[in-house]
Amino acid sequence: MKKLLFSLVLVLCSTLVFAQGGMVQPVTWKYTLNRISDTDAELQFKAAIQANWHLYAITPGEGQFELPLEFSFNKTADYQLVGNVKEPKPKSAHDDEMNATSNFFTNQVTFKQRIKIKNTDKPFKITGNLSGQACIDGRCTQVKDDFSFTIKPENAEVADDTVSVADTVATAVVAATDSPKVEQAQISQAKTTDSQSGNEKEKSLFWFFLTSIGGGLLGLLMPCVFPMIPMTVSFFTKKGKEGKFHALVYGISIIVIFLIFGVVLSLIFGPGFSNTLSTHWIPNILFAVIFIIFAISMFGYFEITLPSSWVNKSAKNESRGGLLGVFFMALTLVLVSFSCTLPIAGAVALNAADGSFVKPIIGMLGFSLGIAVPFTLFALFPSLLKKAPKSGGWMNTLKVVLAFIELAFALKFLNVPDQTYHWGILDREIYLAFWIVLFTMLGFYLLGKIRFPADDEMPVQKSWVRFFTAIFVFTFVVYMIPGMFGAPLKAISGWLPPIETQDFDINKIVREESGSTAELSEMPHYADKLHLPYGIKGYFDYDQALKVAKQSNKPIFIDLTGHGCTNCRQVENNVWIDKRVQEMFANDFIVLSMYVDDKTIELLPEDYITDNEGKTIKMMGEKNTFISNNKYKENSQPCYFVVDVDGSVLAGPTYREMNVEKYLEFLNSGLTAFKEKHK
Repeated sequence: MKKLLFSLVLVLCSTLVFAQGGMVQPVTWKYTLNRISDTDAELQFKAAIQANWHLYAITPGEGQFELPLEFSFNKTADYQLVGNVKEPKPKSAHDDEMNATSNFFTNQVTFKQRIKIKNTDKPFKITGNLSGQACIDGRCTQVKDDFSFTIKPENAEVADDTVSVADTVATAVVAATDSPKVEQAQISQAKTTDSQSGNEKEKSLFWFFLTSIGGGLLGLLMPCVFPMIPMTVSFFTKKGKEGKFHALVYGISIIVIFLIFGVVLSLIFGPGFSNTLSTHWIPNILFAVIFIIFAISMFGYFEITLPSSWVNKSAKNESRGGLLGVFFMALTLVLVSFSCTLPIAGAVALNAADGSFVKPIIGMLGFSLGIAVPFTLFALFPSLLKKAPKSGGWMNTLKVVLAFIELAFALKFLNVPDQTYHWGILDREIYLAFWIVLFTMLGFYLLGKIRFPADDEMPVQKSWVRFFTAIFVFTFVVYMIPGMFGAPLKAISGWLPPIETQDFDINKIVREESGSTAELSEMPHYADKLHLPYGIKGYFDYDQALKVAKQSNKPIFIDLTGHGCTNCRQVENNVWIDKRVQEMFANDFIVLSMYVDDKTIELLPEDYITDNEGKTIKMMGEKNTFISNNKYKENSQPCYFVVDVDGSVLAGPTYREMNVEKYLEFLNSGLTAFKEKHK
């Protein structure tokens, strides 16, 4: 009897949740207030997530294709936010095809925000909204809600406004999923996903750790570090057996000093920083400037040095002897080598700034091992020093090579805000031109045609390593040159701006001249900011597409998409790239891409619409979301329809369909329905 009642409840819950056809509400929210004291409180945002769905976290993963969860507060003088919204540790999964990692939650999760109450005399409300994205099996939907908390002066925990029936329904669904007797396959699959995501995260950290060790080894070879090895080894070998123990302490001290630096970085680059790094122009511009300053220093035009008093004080403390003296000896090495190692250590630190607390610590641990272990090994086994290369001009050559690479990295940071804010300054060919010039100059430097202040005058022809390195550098330059004309350059495409930003693209010109895509009857609105991939031509406004469809007597292919939709890009890269699909788009359909998550493009007055409450919608994202939710009862991305000239549905919806043949069947079914209707 209990099983029968449970089944009926589950069916009822599912019916209520999915009662509106394609409209889904995978995440429902409950807001509660936890009163800590008269002036302190904690706002709790409790999310109930339907079975098999996942809600993206506040902290985005690597690749940053998902839309992270965001909280926006309407600030008043009655209260003050303390820090940012806190989230528990999310699950993580890696997508090999997109080379991206996503952070997300399933089932239930509670987010917390501390506040300081300033108005302790009268009741007031804290209001705001949240937005994010939830997905299931390649189908995603926007998550939006308005929240409200009532703060009263008395010491009592006060819940917010009324909790809807949907909250209760969703909680029941989640509770059913959590039951050990029900949905065992789903729970088993979740465990497998957790295990796999954990393995992917461990692999990512492991490779970062190895890269950091490589950075430490490069720092060891710098001109202000490498010559100190013989002096350090001589100091310890003179002390006999005690010297070997002190050598171990010396190496451990170097590691401890850099680990302290790593902990400080973790406190600075804590949770929430990665979202700022990925979306805001200020940190990206700042990091680019830092890399440029590092590069100029490594070219030898000036040195980045610490105050001499720091070094002198540390050197004086070496005379104390014993283990404390050894520690200050290690500290002196770190301070003296600061001018050479900072650009490399800084590169490791900036690559660790992804919001993870442990990553900066792992980075500094790897970097310190790269420097400390060789010092310690040479001190323990002095005979190895005879096999080590001698100091010379090659160390400055390595330093200059790294300076060129740092300049190339600086462009990567500049590219992030350029694409995000549609500045259009660093388009793909401009970016490539900088790289071509930088690596060409590097090649000439290796051949001795360019000299910098710290270079010696040794004939470079004697160095076969420099000669062959120059060959590889010029080969890389030749490889990049076709990219100026639209070549995809797959080996480095992840470092470059999107090919849609390329002004001169031979492939695009060939497509246009060959007539592989049909001409549009009128210029698409907003085509200066939005583009379709692979030269596909289409529109970005619903009303304009309807108008053109009536004039052309063609059905409309609707693409409900988003800038941050990973699955949308997968369909485009695997299905839309097929020539048969592109030919149907060009010859048989009016293509309409509707970006539901756009927050920057303001509509032309002729494209304004009015919502159900009489409010005029002036922003593209709001209009597309309204049409998607109200007319087509869909809030998922990707989602595809074939519709008639009046907007009525002929075929669909279909979602993340990766099979080209099935996708063609979907397009043909819509085209056939259109022809039957318009006989």
